[in-house]
Amino acid sequence: MTILTDRPQHRTERPAPPRAWVIGVDTHTDTHDAVLIDALGAVVAQTRIQSTPTGYAQLQSWAQQLLPAGQRLFFAIEGTRSHGHGLTRYLQTAGHRVIEAVKPATARRRRTGKSDVLDATHAARAALATDRHGEPRADGNREALRILLVTRRHDTDMRTATINLFKSLLLGAGHLRETLRGLSTARQIRTVLALSHDPSDDLEAQLRLQALHRAATTTRDLDQAITANEKHLRALVNQMCPGLQDLPGVGPVTAATLLTTWSHHGRIHNEAAFAALGGISPLPASSGRVTRHRLNRGGDRALNAAIHTIVTTRRRMNHTPTSDYITRRTTQGLTSKEILRCLKRYTSRQLYRFLNTNTATTT
Repeated sequence: MTILTDRPQHRTERPAPPRAWVIGVDTHTDTHDAVLIDALGAVVAQTRIQSTPTGYAQLQSWAQQLLPAGQRLFFAIEGTRSHGHGLTRYLQTAGHRVIEAVKPATARRRRTGKSDVLDATHAARAALATDRHGEPRADGNREALRILLVTRRHDTDMRTATINLFKSLLLGAGHLRETLRGLSTARQIRTVLALSHDPSDDLEAQLRLQALHRAATTTRDLDQAITANEKHLRALVNQMCPGLQDLPGVGPVTAATLLTTWSHHGRIHNEAAFAALGGISPLPASSGRVTRHRLNRGGDRALNAAIHTIVTTRRRMNHTPTSDYITRRTTQGLTSKEILRCLKRYTSRQLYRFLNTNTATTT
């Protein structure tokens, strides 16, 4: 029997390009462990280097000596934004391809054990097993934004703790507590800062006033730092992605969070991956005759919180498209949680497209 087909009977198949070798690196404060595997996942060699420029050069030389001529190579590094930051910058400057290594799951570690060499081997094999690799986040303005966000979070947390201390000290302040009762926190702080030391007070009163004055001074300084931080955030976000803060519900902090997570063109390949990165993509939770989805509790929680804030702000400000969507989906029988999940998903799609369209190629 002759089988008819539109394909030519004799076709020369184009050979697939050889798969790259991978060096997995488990990073620590003082040392890095590296494991070289071939295209089939077999361990070729391993080494340990110091986390210094000299050690980075030794790793590069070690790899060049072991790599066959013409063979492609890339690095899978754990902690590209922490302990592996220096090595990542060094290798990228030297022209090597570097990706973010996937950390092994806890369950897998229980089965196979835990060591620096095993972690480096897992990083290399996990990178070899997939075609989708996470690129390290960009430096430059993106890193400047991250620094501003980290310091702002630290300052706001410290301010909250300092105000809690200030309020607890006021509870035993006697006459001073009655004087400050009913005033706003800002006015209480200004009043305490204007008080002078009274030598006739007993030791307890003197120490309490000193502690109150120190807490008030710290709070004032933190307020000034947070205000200056927000100005820097606004200016840098406008420079990197003009118009982002003009979107409904998007402020300087949420905009900076979006930009630091998105990082640069090409890091996140589509809007679905952006939603999954933020733990916003719905997860199937069906069983038997019940077909449903649930919220994703994983992903980047800072990105998830930023998009949640944007959606909540749009609901509070009576953003017309958001209000119309809530009304329509409510009449369809969806619960408030289901509507919130849908709104966050649609918002993440809009934000990803805006970032891809309006962010400068080099930031």
